[in-house]
Amino acid sequence: MRASRLVSVLLLLQTRGRMTAQELADRLEVSVRTIYRDVESLHSAGIPLYGDAGPKGGYQLLDGYRTRLTGLTADEAESLFLAGLPGPAAELGLGAVVTAAQLKLMAALPVELRDRAGRIQERFHLDAPTWYRDREPVTYLPAVADAVWNERRVQVRYRRWKAPQEVERRLEPYGLVVKAGRWYLVARSGERVRTYRVSQILDLHPLPETFTRPEGFDLAAYWRDYLAAFESRLRWGQAEVRLSPRGMQRLADLMTPGVVEAARESARGPDEQGWTVVTVPIESIEHATGEFLRLGTDAEVLAPDELRRRMAATTGELAERYRAS
Repeated sequence: MRASRLVSVLLLLQTRGRMTAQELADRLEVSVRTIYRDVESLHSAGIPLYGDAGPKGGYQLLDGYRTRLTGLTADEAESLFLAGLPGPAAELGLGAVVTAAQLKLMAALPVELRDRAGRIQERFHLDAPTWYRDREPVTYLPAVADAVWNERRVQVRYRRWKAPQEVERRLEPYGLVVKAGRWYLVARSGERVRTYRVSQILDLHPLPETFTRPEGFDLAAYWRDYLAAFESRLRWGQAEVRLSPRGMQRLADLMTPGVVEAARESARGPDEQGWTVVTVPIESIEHATGEFLRLGTDAEVLAPDELRRRMAATTGELAERYRAS
């Protein structure tokens, strides 16, 4: 661990030039005292490193010195595929490894390419999770990832939405997918490959036996097919809705992409008041009621009759409640 940190100190100074002890400590998440000891160790190893005191001081390598310690370890090379996803990388326990790999890449680049890569990091940032939703607790994610990587069977206790809610499953983990900040495990259970939400794993025990991953199994292709099937199961009916101009604008912020696309393709109007009639898929009467209530007075459900009655009853109860208070 210490040897890796010494290399990181050296690479930081090589790629960034002068840095204070506090800046190095913040970057490596250690104390300033630890940086002092690391710098002393680098001096003892013959590294041409010097420091200046004062407000503009800091540590710096002699001009022209470049280390050859830029070879990637196996873990660092693998972690580069997660370099654009700092949150998921940290959840997998690879945050520090990704940082080390990026440092080695930066140190190996010519100055002009290093500057360009630095500008990209300064100007573009990927934040995968959706709005208004905290990250889910994924207690067993590292253990699941280890089982995926080493092709090892696991025994899990899993909570699902239908009865019985808690079930035991013996799984062969094929892969992990992160979507909108949520982790999903693709695994074989019995004769079928299924999808499991990692946050719903209540208990996990690695088993001693391994399995052979099917040759040619394509995780990305499986996930595309799974999403398509999920969407077709989810949307059992349609609703006809009248939307104000503001309602049409708010649709993209409040509804799923499938609903938004259907609304745009089916839009009829606008009428004299500027309202547009659209036909969109719905999951259920109860779910659709909550979804369309989010649009407030910018939406009027026209059909089906059952949904219109439910909207009228719900808004009537709300009006009565607020009138009484």
